[in-house]
Amino acid sequence: MTGDTHGNGRAADGRGARGGGGPAGSGGGSPSGSHAAGSHAVGSRTGGSQAGGSRAAGSGIARRRLGGGILALGGALALTPIPLAAAAARSGPGAGTADRAADTGAGMESGAARRPTLRRGSAARAGLLQGPLDQLVRDAEAYLADSPKHPWYAGAVLLAGRGGTVALHRPIGKAVRYSAYDEKTDTGVEFPADQQIAMAEDTVFDLASISKLFTSLLAVQQIERGRLELEATVASYLPDFAGGGKQDITVRHLLTHTSGFRAWIPLYEEPTREGKLRMLWEEVPASTPGSAYLYSDLNLISLQLILEHLTGRPLDALLREEITGPLGMHRTRYNPPASWKPKIAATEDARLPWSGLDRGLVWGEVHDENAFGFGGVAGHAGVFSCAWDLAVLARTLLNGGVYGRSRILSEDSVDLLFTDFNTAFPGDEHGLGFELYQHWYMGAMATPRSAGHTGFTGTSLVLDPSTDTFLIVLGNSVHPVRSWRSGSAPRVAAANQLARAVPVRPGRGRTAWFSGMASASTATLTLPALRLDSERARLECALWWDTEPASDGLFLEASAGQDWQPVPFTTVRPGPGHRPDPQPHPAGSVSGWSGRVWHRLEADLTAWRGRDVRLRWRYTTDQLYVGRGAYVDGLRVRDGARTVFDAERPRDAGRIEATGWTASTD
Repeated sequence: MTGDTHGNGRAADGRGARGGGGPAGSGGGSPSGSHAAGSHAVGSRTGGSQAGGSRAAGSGIARRRLGGGILALGGALALTPIPLAAAAARSGPGAGTADRAADTGAGMESGAARRPTLRRGSAARAGLLQGPLDQLVRDAEAYLADSPKHPWYAGAVLLAGRGGTVALHRPIGKAVRYSAYDEKTDTGVEFPADQQIAMAEDTVFDLASISKLFTSLLAVQQIERGRLELEATVASYLPDFAGGGKQDITVRHLLTHTSGFRAWIPLYEEPTREGKLRMLWEEVPASTPGSAYLYSDLNLISLQLILEHLTGRPLDALLREEITGPLGMHRTRYNPPASWKPKIAATEDARLPWSGLDRGLVWGEVHDENAFGFGGVAGHAGVFSCAWDLAVLARTLLNGGVYGRSRILSEDSVDLLFTDFNTAFPGDEHGLGFELYQHWYMGAMATPRSAGHTGFTGTSLVLDPSTDTFLIVLGNSVHPVRSWRSGSAPRVAAANQLARAVPVRPGRGRTAWFSGMASASTATLTLPALRLDSERARLECALWWDTEPASDGLFLEASAGQDWQPVPFTTVRPGPGHRPDPQPHPAGSVSGWSGRVWHRLEADLTAWRGRDVRLRWRYTTDQLYVGRGAYVDGLRVRDGARTVFDAERPRDAGRIEATGWTASTD
């Protein structure tokens, strides 16, 4: 049970959980059966061709440059520049407060690359706002209480940063609190107070499915070196894998969870490694490879077998030699030694029927049954780590594959990790190993460039190259039992606050109007009634938006009486590398991600010529997730050569009616 179930409806750990900051926001059900709990089950989606673009046998990424990355379009791989990890390194803030370009996302594609390593520092040094970081901690602490019926976790370690600065590193709650779970009363049996262990900054966690990222990184290293082919079939490396009709599954299918594998099978029921492998060889895909997205542990187990076959080394040795050793991640490994146990967060009282195995309190050993059956070393689960080590990994990827003097991947390889290969399956964006643009746990940090992963034990990692920020939330949420946790509300709440901590400087002047980030709400910003007589009446302003796509939106509306009608408008994205190409918005609305830059807006108002008209911005969100919100600045209404409203004039500014909107400097 290494994954967090999220699929159509995100029922178990996503869409059922409101992205709020308090315990009341925790919703959705968590599956209690071990096989269900380990899945990212998604309803079958068909359509879309399998991606092509395979390279000649034996060629690695280093054999030819990819021109900045590759992008999966319409089921095929097309060369295109994508300013992801390398661009993030160029835009990251240095020491001192963030400059205006970093705040808005400008300058992402120019300037000398910087490769920061981590140091502790203030929010200001990181280019972040202190208030939202303080709120992040308060929100996380709220989930130590019943949320709504049981605590979401016994404790957690929170880490957030930007650029090379870790601005927040905070332990909360207990690493070890319960000795057992009483299923009759649905209560946890607590250790005596003197035997409980508080969370510490260096507490080590069972990462569960975050382990998949390490396996993916090792695979991409082999792709880079030319030893592994993305479009090669798995059976070309492991002939026995072809059993059960799996001969067409490729390495890419494994990395993007489009192989057709079921989410999970009980490999641990076979006592020998040979028996476990036989189950895998005989497994019949649930769907045709490339035709649907279905998260499966079996993908990364299969990838582990390929890596071990290619290198002749076990996965734990590969991890140590290729990633954790070079990066100095000394608290990251499979099978931690007994001496680490006092510094490891306990997981579950694992007993039938909610667990597949009767093991009692799992503490210092891998929680996942299949990983346990493989001796603690598996491609899908089994890695233990602490928040600081994961921050080093995050910084490495945001740096384009390098940390200090150690490079583990090329920039092109990192681009592959952050490139969406699942364009045929909207909502299930996926790079090589990394999930992309997932509001259900990334919250307002989710952008088309955001990458991350979760783990069933309560762990998560989110990277946002567009702001050069990273967030790690490590919780022991199956302590004492997996059924106590539901949804992903603590992760969403933390991500929302880190997103809010990144300033958005006004487009002009000292303040801009900010919609806020509340869910299940409507905020309006209304101008006074204006008389328009010219054939060239128009609204001008600067606009910045980031919303949950399709679910939340910003609307421009006009009323000459009682009813409000949409006002079509155009936007232009300025800046280096962007042609001033006006984008029409005929429905008078925007939704999704604007690129963290201000856009120039113009709306034709001649339809209201000869009438008194009121204009308003309406920002509406649903009850689940939110983006970073919307900003409006420089509001001006021109009636031919005459300016009838200008928000920079104090008298006009005082006539604006703001409901839910606030004047903000950031």
